[in-house]
Amino acid sequence: MDSTMPTISCDWELDVERGPNWLLVKVGKPQGSLWEMHPLADTLRSLMEKHFTYRLVLELDNIDLSSSELIGELVALDNWIRGRQGVMRLCGISPRNREILRRRWPNGLFSAYQDRLEAVRGCHCPSQRR
Repeated sequence: MDSTMPTISCDWELDVERGPNWLLVKVGKPQGSLWEMHPLADTLRSLMEKHFTYRLVLELDNIDLSSSELIGELVALDNWIRGRQGVMRLCGISPRNREILRRRWPNGLFSAYQDRLEAVRGCHCPSQRR
C-alpha cells in the first residue's frame, strides 16, 4: 500500500496505513478496560474524516470480540460508514472470533477476510503464487 503512518495511541494502539481509496488500520490489544477507554468507533470515525475516506479495512488479529460493547461499536461504525456510501471490511479474525460473529449475526453482517489483500479486493481468493 502507499504509505505507513506511525502507531497512533489514544487508548487504542492503531497502526494506520493509507492505500489507494482505503484506510487500513491494525488494532492492537487494548491497554485497559473497554469501559475506561475512548470508544474505538469514535477514534476510527475521526481518522476516516481526517483522511477523507469512507473505505476501511480493520485488522483485528489482536482483538477479542467477546465484548458486546466492542461489537456494538463495530456495528455503529459500520452503520455510520454505510450512511456515507462507504464500506468496512474486517480481516485477521481468529476462528473463535469468527464463531462469535457468526452466532451473533448468522446473516453475515460483517464481511470477514483472511488478510488485507483479500479485504481490499473484496473476495476470498486463493493467493496467486509464482
